[in-house]
Amino acid sequence: MHSGRRFTLKEVIYWTRRDIFLFTIVATIPTSLYYFLNIKWLVIPWVAIGLIGTAAAFLIGFKNTQTYNRLWEARQIWGSIINTSRAWGILVKDMVKSDKSEIQTLIYRHLAWLTALRYQMREPRIWENAELKSNKEYARFFKVPEKETPLETELKKFLSNEELTYILSKKNRATQIISLQSKHLRLLKESGKLSEFDFIELEKTLTLLYDHQGKSERIKNFPYPRQFATVNQMFIRLFITVLPFGILQEFGKLTKDLGENFIWVTVPCSLIVGWVFYMMERIGEATENPFEGSANDVPISNISRTIEIDLREMLDETDIPPAITPINNILM
Repeated sequence: MHSGRRFTLKEVIYWTRRDIFLFTIVATIPTSLYYFLNIKWLVIPWVAIGLIGTAAAFLIGFKNTQTYNRLWEARQIWGSIINTSRAWGILVKDMVKSDKSEIQTLIYRHLAWLTALRYQMREPRIWENAELKSNKEYARFFKVPEKETPLETELKKFLSNEELTYILSKKNRATQIISLQSKHLRLLKESGKLSEFDFIELEKTLTLLYDHQGKSERIKNFPYPRQFATVNQMFIRLFITVLPFGILQEFGKLTKDLGENFIWVTVPCSLIVGWVFYMMERIGEATENPFEGSANDVPISNISRTIEIDLREMLDETDIPPAITPINNILM
């Protein structure tokens, strides 16, 4: 998540510089043919180009609306995880009739669940965009905690060696951690350290956490429909390709008054218009996967650290980790 006022023009140009170079070539080729070889039949009527541009604009608007909805839903889900996690902390602290070690185990295991879940959300998917060359280059300006530290190292802080070995042997680690929580609650109930009513309330909270996890996994594992993404990209590329042929027609009319060299204004004009359309499409593309580890992600690492600080303070601990802060205005 970008936590600054806005992306700078320098950052945006750096992100799209390869595409700017490509658009310049696309506009230069027909202009050169028109100017040097006097091939005037290359021009395309504006009506045809306008129809393509209108269709592309509609698709861009639809895509950006839907991808923003995916991003906002993901943020709402993790906002609910914050609230439910705090509720879990106070319920465990006030309901479990035992020594502090049992309460600490339940809270630490919940932090292990958060850790496992955020690592699962950062796992790559084939349809995600984090591996695009432009995104990989921009990723040099910030760090993704889940890519810096192995999962095992993080889980060691919250799980016993036996539980750690068991959890690492599973595919969906977050799911199995909540299963361990439920098993622990049942043992506490059977030993008289947890009343029947309190057991039911805590189990409801675990069920709610499963609900949050499932919603988060749905966004992670179901992409923005590929048919819409494909057609959108094809229309944008088609529009940028034919755009110089339409501009040639208009600027060709002006060369009688402004000179033959004026036709070269086609190149920067095509570049600017094409870049605007392309940027709108790239914004939607950069928003559609809110957990992929890009600069526009929901900051699940920061959210998890915030929850950890809150819960460990509930235990009156003093060795509290610091909050995660933005790096170059990017908060993960």
